[in-house]
Amino acid sequence: MHYDFDLVGKIGSMALIRQEEADLDYNIFSRLGRELRPGMIWVTSGAAEIGRLDYIKRTGRELTCDSMDAKTDYAAQGQAILMEQYRHFIRQEYSVRQVLVEHQHFNDAEKREHIRRLFLRARDQGAIPIVNYNDPVSDEENRKWELSALRREQREVHECVDNDETAAVIAGLVTARMLLIMTSTEGIYADPKDPSTLVRDVLAHDAHTLTARVRELQRHCLGSSRTGANGAHAKLEYALEAALRGTTVIIGHGRHRISDLTEGRVPCTRIGIEG
Repeated sequence: MHYDFDLVGKIGSMALIRQEEADLDYNIFSRLGRELRPGMIWVTSGAAEIGRLDYIKRTGRELTCDSMDAKTDYAAQGQAILMEQYRHFIRQEYSVRQVLVEHQHFNDAEKREHIRRLFLRARDQGAIPIVNYNDPVSDEENRKWELSALRREQREVHECVDNDETAAVIAGLVTARMLLIMTSTEGIYADPKDPSTLVRDVLAHDAHTLTARVRELQRHCLGSSRTGANGAHAKLEYALEAALRGTTVIIGHGRHRISDLTEGRVPCTRIGIEG
């Protein structure tokens, strides 16, 4: 199978934050920056949470408006800070390109192709795309109406508000060899309350067996790391979609190096079709 990209990676909000100090984890940005290179696409969460922390630092309080409006305002404030960190730590000879996406970009053939060509040009021009959902201009009610209309047409629909889904969809769009999902846990657990039950491999020789194994694992995956997150069950759903297209999926902790996760030197969960 021919792969246009080596890696599509995604990191979650909580993996970028030192929660005990309510601040960015600059060590993680530094580690990522040393390893990101052209031929990779990086999907990043964190704008809303980083914007919230920055607003509190500057004003001493949180926003008191409607929660959805607050998320919009925090994301607008945090997006610039998020990109500043990536530009600071990624090697200076590489260009960094911000790509803000919404659901509509992946539910329309012409828009999908436009984004695919943008990614391919970035690879060939020595640039690294940093992708995030465009929360500041996304209206939830309009999005729900548009997605509902698409579903009535019985088409495959991508919502992509969850960046795990965004990363999986992009991995399929650009035929990536690996999809790396960095989170605040070591991977997927058979018992979410017991870290010793980390599932290292969910592998099979055919699509039917892999699907069955993922479905069985999903039965044990309840809850999420924070309010608004979809948790391990959703991660497995998006991972399965990518794996069935031939991409190897790795789910692991954001404190590890990209290369240590992709080469299996640290604990993580690997999902894919063998052979």
